[in-house]
Amino acid sequence: METIQAKGYGASNSIFNGLSEMKFERHAPKEDEVHIEVLYCGVCHSDLHQVKNDWKNTIYPCVPGHEVIGRVVRAGSAVTTFQVGDVVGVGCMIDSCGTCAPCQEKEENYCEGPVSWTATYNGYMKPDGSGYNTYGGYSTDIVVKESFVLRIPEALDIKAVAPILCAGVTTYAPLKHWKIGPGHKVGVVGLGGLGHMAVQLAAALGAEVTVITSSEEKQGDAAKLGARHVILSTDKKAVEQHELTLDFILSTIPDSYDINDYVNLLRRDGTIVTVGLLGEYKKPLNNMDVAMHRRSVAGSIIGSIQETQEVLDFCAQHHILPEVEMIPIQDINKAFDKMQDEEVHYRYVIDMQSLKEPA
Repeated sequence: METIQAKGYGASNSIFNGLSEMKFERHAPKEDEVHIEVLYCGVCHSDLHQVKNDWKNTIYPCVPGHEVIGRVVRAGSAVTTFQVGDVVGVGCMIDSCGTCAPCQEKEENYCEGPVSWTATYNGYMKPDGSGYNTYGGYSTDIVVKESFVLRIPEALDIKAVAPILCAGVTTYAPLKHWKIGPGHKVGVVGLGGLGHMAVQLAAALGAEVTVITSSEEKQGDAAKLGARHVILSTDKKAVEQHELTLDFILSTIPDSYDINDYVNLLRRDGTIVTVGLLGEYKKPLNNMDVAMHRRSVAGSIIGSIQETQEVLDFCAQHHILPEVEMIPIQDINKAFDKMQDEEVHYRYVIDMQSLKEPA
């Protein structure tokens, strides 16, 4: 079988000492696949969680990266949507079962097949014990099925667009599902990689946006991104004054936290959706606060391929881009440290041409 010699940065085992350069093989594109030269790759908080095995499901070696912007260098014989030279994107998924109800309804991110959807890195979303692995965008090349490749609108700067493929669609999908638009009062908890996209998207949809943050320094950024109001979560009086004021809250906090701190901000029939945390809340939910105002607590995970294309087109139409800092791959471990210390403003993007340079 023909193979592609690829190079990337990854973690070789669970004793995490940072990412290092490694070489591996990818298969040549099948008739329905495209071979993409990776140009840029976003750095997501989940990349750090995965390489450290925080979710206890990591398959090593682990080459992260699921916000991939690249150029098609080869297309399979059955590919009709893309051709050599096209600039394209690859998000969090590269396949799904294709036959279950969610897949048939173009919601592959909720695939109910035996192993769920196939992640761009770390294999099946539900590991089946086979050791099946996939390698992500911290690499020179990637091969992906045509139906999981995204078209990048010409109006978007390809150096900055990568985080839309995860942070963008992860926040856009729940805003769309809960039909957020003009007249809605929306709260965004956390103003990091996900939150700064959520503010821009919700504002562009016509909502009145309130940012809830623990950082006083981010108040100015919140306003620039489109927020009308800012609540400091450390100011208990300010939080209490805003109880029963919001229709919808999108919580983007990536680590365990107390959701009860935010439920009372919701009006009757309001909904709070968590998109940043894949794990338990710090404290059990107080259902008294939920029941007394018929509130809802929900979760959402990434978005479908259709929604990802929608958010790319929406961002092009409304001139929305992530705030990014470009780094070479050689600085990825420093970037992980800064991301963990909340020092990134707001997303790192790796210039993957740097991978062609000596380590």
